[in-house]
Amino acid sequence: MDYAGFVQAAGRGQPPPIALLHGPDPQLLDDALAAATRGLFRAAGEAALGREVFEGAEASVDDVVRAASTLPFMTGMRLVIVRRGQALPVKGADALAAYARDPNPSSCLLLLADESLAASRDRRADHWLLTAVPPAAVVTLPTREGRSAETWLRQRAAAEGLTVSDEAARLLVQWVGDDGASLLGEARKAALAGGSDNAAVGVKEVTAVVGEHRLSGVFDLTRAVQRREVGVALRTLDRLLATEEPMRLLALLTADVRATLTVADLTARGQRAEEIARVVRKPAPVVDAIARGPAAAPAPILARRLERCWEAERRLKSSGEPHAELTALVLDLCR
Repeated sequence: MDYAGFVQAAGRGQPPPIALLHGPDPQLLDDALAAATRGLFRAAGEAALGREVFEGAEASVDDVVRAASTLPFMTGMRLVIVRRGQALPVKGADALAAYARDPNPSSCLLLLADESLAASRDRRADHWLLTAVPPAAVVTLPTREGRSAETWLRQRAAAEGLTVSDEAARLLVQWVGDDGASLLGEARKAALAGGSDNAAVGVKEVTAVVGEHRLSGVFDLTRAVQRREVGVALRTLDRLLATEEPMRLLALLTADVRATLTVADLTARGQRAEEIARVVRKPAPVVDAIARGPAAAPAPILARRLERCWEAERRLKSSGEPHAELTALVLDLCR
């Protein structure tokens, strides 16, 4: 099943009884979850009764399977969601595989993994979930960059009633990157720059909201964290929080940690800076600076930093106070 097919079926209220969506694109995962929720539950009260959410790092497969096997109560279907499904314990592989062979037809078990689970240079073998779940139930998120990111942004914004010009989309991708959540958030802000009733996003609106000066501020933050300059990082964070979305800052900090981890891994494998630069999409001198700079650390420490970013994201999405959570994160990343 491809991503578009899943979203269309879910939006009609006909999601498959089990589906595994995986790929490093939180916005596409959120859109898929929103489509399933909208299709299965016509009112917020129904969603409250029929939807159950688990965190992969905190749940057991037995608990997830038990929830998916439960019959609906006062709703036609149940929707059981596992966020960061890649963190589910492998000891539950047999239980999940057994459920996947005979799933509850009155439930939709939606496993969401915010990273690719397929074997790659960063993953020696397929994640066990790809074996436990039937291939027909696996949805690999489409990748996008450059022109495809611009096309996606225009189409996704149009679904919200916004018209983004070709030039504006190109500028947003150039300044913000190809992260879907960040692109969409900036497009929404740019529309508001033209007035509360404005739905057209052009170069003027994008420049007014994004602006090159904002990029320099974000760069100052990530550079201070890389250099472990705690005072500079915290002052920059305070300044950025006055105008920036906390989730956008978190996404950029997470991306920087992920890039550092990738650089460390590929450097350890003997790849040259020029080769690594093509993977992390940074200039070779920057890659060399990351590999030799204060942010460099053994792989377990870098992995823990990435987990710490995920913890901060979970807390922010659970109504955590943004300033406090991001301040604590920056302090931890600078250690």
